[in-house]
Amino acid sequence: MSPRIVSCGIVLLDPDGRVLLAHATETSHWDIPKGQGEEGELPRVTALREMVEETGIALEPERLKDLGLFVYRRDKDLHLFAARARAGEFDLSVCTCTSLFPRRSDGTLIPEMDAYRWASIEEIPQYASRSLTRLFETTLSLAELHRSLRRNGDE
Repeated sequence: MSPRIVSCGIVLLDPDGRVLLAHATETSHWDIPKGQGEEGELPRVTALREMVEETGIALEPERLKDLGLFVYRRDKDLHLFAARARAGEFDLSVCTCTSLFPRRSDGTLIPEMDAYRWASIEEIPQYASRSLTRLFETTLSLAELHRSLRRNGDE
C-alpha cells in the first residue's frame, strides 16, 4: 500500500464567510490554494508557500488557524489551515499564479491557476471538485468556521 499524499492548504474566508477559490487551468473545477510539501517542510510553511505560488497572496503565519488533517480522496489527505481576509484586503483581479506545469497537449508551461473568486457556501457545488464539495458539506463546515473565526475577533 503506497503512503497517502498530504496536501497542505488554506481556507481563506472573506468577512461574509465566502471562501477563496482558484480556477485550475484548462479544467472545469475550482480549488482552494494547496499543494504538497517539500522535504522537511512544515505543513504551515507549505500552506503559506502554496498560497503565494498559486494566488500571489502572502499571509502572516500567525493569522493561520490549524484545522488539522482531513481525509480528502482515496489517495490523498489535506492538512488545512483557516484565515480570514479583512474587508477589501485582497483584490482578486491582481492575483497571479507563479506555479507552472506542462500542458497535456503540447508541453507548454502554463500557470496552475488562472482565475480567482470568492464563493459562497451555496456556490461551492457549482464550482469546486466533488472531493472539495464533499469535504465542505460533511467534515468541514464553512458556516461553523466562519462563526469561529469571527468569535476569535479576526475582523
